[in-house]
Amino acid sequence: MNLIRFVSVALLATLAVASPHATHAAEGDIRLPDYTTTTLENGATLLLVPNKDVPLVAASVRVRGGSLADAKGKEGTASLLSDMLSQGAGQRDALAFAQAVDGAGGSLGFSSSGESINASAQFLSRDTGLMLSLIADALQRPKMEQAEFDKLRKRAIAGIANAKDSDPRQLIGIYADAWLFRDHPYGRAAGGDETSLAAITLEDLQAFRRQQMGGDRLIIAIAGDFDPAAVTTQARKAFGGWAAAEAALPTASAKTRESGRRVLLVDKPGATQTYFALTNIGSRHGDPAEAAQDLVQTAFGGRFTSMLNTELRVKSGLTYGARSGIDRPRQPGMAAITSFTKTESTKAAIDLAIATLDRLHKDGLDAATLQSARNYIAGQFAPELETAPQVAAAIANLTLYEDSRDAIDGYLGRVAAATPEQVAAARAVFPDSKDLVIVAIGDAARIRSVMAGYGALTEMKLNDPRFTP
Repeated sequence: MNLIRFVSVALLATLAVASPHATHAAEGDIRLPDYTTTTLENGATLLLVPNKDVPLVAASVRVRGGSLADAKGKEGTASLLSDMLSQGAGQRDALAFAQAVDGAGGSLGFSSSGESINASAQFLSRDTGLMLSLIADALQRPKMEQAEFDKLRKRAIAGIANAKDSDPRQLIGIYADAWLFRDHPYGRAAGGDETSLAAITLEDLQAFRRQQMGGDRLIIAIAGDFDPAAVTTQARKAFGGWAAAEAALPTASAKTRESGRRVLLVDKPGATQTYFALTNIGSRHGDPAEAAQDLVQTAFGGRFTSMLNTELRVKSGLTYGARSGIDRPRQPGMAAITSFTKTESTKAAIDLAIATLDRLHKDGLDAATLQSARNYIAGQFAPELETAPQVAAAIANLTLYEDSRDAIDGYLGRVAAATPEQVAAARAVFPDSKDLVIVAIGDAARIRSVMAGYGALTEMKLNDPRFTP
């Protein structure tokens, strides 16, 4: 058995005995465990999932308001701030803070997303109080020392430069978002670029904390072996006095899907490979067609035996991997095809990716492929909800997006119930090949004419300090 098994996979009759909500569960579906929700006096939300199988406890924390709140020209502020939170807090400097975590045999990390500043932790049950106090110190009383900030900012800038010099695969998605979402908040790099990071000051991080972080935006999900009454008391003491954020939550409007084609070529002189993305606007969080879209995504480019990987890797040998993806933020995000190939086979690879996209729209998915995709999703879904950290993160995200638990409890049921007609309609999550926003990173001298053949061409250099021309 995995670390802590919180979910059960069972037939409807078994679920009817195990849960009072089992009558709403489809056969073979996955259910979250029961959890309680408490709202603290300052508006913070506390979510508790007790389970005493193993003497461990995990916390997943969200503070609403992430990189969407970054000031224009200072993208990367939320990302740098999240990195700073573990560099000393309360009475502990950076070393003492790390020693407090390591000395307890625990783990504690911070990150940011477009929607939130995040923390994730796992400690022995006996150290639950220490875990909460460390998170509380980091969120409310970070040291924010200039020397630590300077090191983190320098490291972030160097990381981007190193990625450009070594393996641009990790950057193709950033360039694609920036090119697709020009002049839109979703096009701003959450981690910043070399120019924006250099412009950020420690005072910017402190201002972001005041304006975008507060108890009214706090979500704390705790799963594992703990006493609910004791943890509620500890959480009230640790977080109940945190004042509200000063500014409004950041928002973004929906961007319309683009018509026609436009191409960005990012020049990497001497490159032996071309990295490319074919994109357009796809789906949003909570899309009613999500389950059917996921079936299409799985069959088209979401697994090794997908249409894309079969054509571009297995049959033709043009690449070591080809995939598709659907990003679902609060407003519609990007649907993309991504791959890479040798410079001399750039046209062959992109043409084959486009031809495979055309085949998806023309032929659809047959019954055997559709059932195989259902089976694959079911097999991949359960392992994502087995451990205390996974369950804590799942219920924290439900609360962040104001979803009901049916978003998880009923998901596999919706996948199983998706009709061929719904799946056929869901193919539209991927664009028609005549409507593509394309990015390629490669040797412009060798592939410029190829890329110009796909649409209106714009060029920039990989060593430019921004991700847009």
